[in-house]
Amino acid sequence: MTPSFSLALHGGAGTISPALMTPEKEQAYQTALHEALRSGYAVLAGGGSALDAVEQAVLRLEDCPLFNAGRGAVFTHEGHHEMDAAIMDGRNRAAGAVAGARQVQNPIRAARLVMEQTEHVLLAWPGADELAREHGLAMQPAEYFFTQHRYDQLQEALQEGRMRLDHSQAQPTAGSGSEDSKKKMGTVGAVARDQHGNLAAATSTGGMTNKRYSRIGDSPIIGSGTFADNRTCAISCTGHGEFFLRAMVAHDISCLMEYRGLSLAEACRIVVHDKLAPIGGEGGLVAVDAAGNVALPFNSEGMYRASQTSHDAAPFVAIYKN
Repeated sequence: MTPSFSLALHGGAGTISPALMTPEKEQAYQTALHEALRSGYAVLAGGGSALDAVEQAVLRLEDCPLFNAGRGAVFTHEGHHEMDAAIMDGRNRAAGAVAGARQVQNPIRAARLVMEQTEHVLLAWPGADELAREHGLAMQPAEYFFTQHRYDQLQEALQEGRMRLDHSQAQPTAGSGSEDSKKKMGTVGAVARDQHGNLAAATSTGGMTNKRYSRIGDSPIIGSGTFADNRTCAISCTGHGEFFLRAMVAHDISCLMEYRGLSLAEACRIVVHDKLAPIGGEGGLVAVDAAGNVALPFNSEGMYRASQTSHDAAPFVAIYKN
């Protein structure tokens, strides 16, 4: 009997509802999620490592302009791109991350370089790009990362005079004003358990539209947006990074499992709904435990998500809450 294996991924969370989505755009997201899931799952089905599987899945999402990572990264206040990514190996808790990368085509590959080719965990720009260039990773000019949709988002944010999160539409509510009307949370990520029982997690993001001062969110921070430990779980988060940083979301779920003996589903529920939501943290995560169980919790209206396990060969892909 083939040992169990699982893969789960996300493409961002936020105010995502059918009323704000055209059929064509919804199909494009569904197709992209399916392709990323298929790519990472093939690695696991072939006996490959969880680390390779999550890197492959995230790489596919980074190359898709629909998602706020890699080619689809949002613009900063100055009009360029600053990308963050992290990867973690559950076997020994080795980790690598980059922050503010500007030219590397796939920041998740740069993060793995940090983990495997340096003594460090987190490198910031310009060193992150320098390391990637030295090791022959694909580098791209600014034009590669330009999309009209992201540029238009920047112009709107500049007019509003504030940062904007990703993956939501304008949805004004009575008395809310613009601050609450355009919540957007954009990140991509993946978690996996391979046939050898090893876990891994990977996360990548372009951050916030119109962000300033080299702002860094939770995605590249080990224990907040990304975490993996064979004894408990692998986690990749998406949402308002400042809240996920304050709540140490990914590591907190692992701690609840290790110290209190909670299941993956219960630990995720407590952190996402009972701890994160009350302090204003909106978003979600994908998770897998040592047995290959998958959890996809979120407290926003929607989350681009997908999963597949060897026990249930049919892929699961969803966008909305219901």
